[in-house]
Amino acid sequence: QVQLVESGGGLVQPGGSLRLSCAASGSIFSFYAMGWYRQAPGKQRESVAAVTSGGSTTYADSVKGRFTISRHNAKNTVYLQMNSLKPEDTAVYYCNTAPQLATRWDWGQGTQVTVSS
Repeated sequence: QVQLVESGGGLVQPGGSLRLSCAASGSIFSFYAMGWYRQAPGKQRESVAAVTSGGSTTYADSVKGRFTISRHNAKNTVYLQMNSLKPEDTAVYYCNTAPQLATRWDWGQGTQVTVSS
């Protein structure tokens, strides 16, 4: 079973930037498309961005042009660069396999992102 550890969240003002990281254990990471998800209070978890094993990316409309997902297979790590942050981006952010995949690993603890002045 792959373990996922997210980090990099914090409190940032509107318009600011953060870079999230997700470290995965195990050697199978590089074979899977990966995704970032977020869950705001009182809302369902939603997909934010995904990246295939080859590096092709997709984004939710709400973050397109502001967020960039990337991965480093040799480091078993997936990143989410978040720019021009808005208060509505406030949520706990998680990584896991991409939403189109049937396989889902155990969710990590997530990392809290709060956008507020």
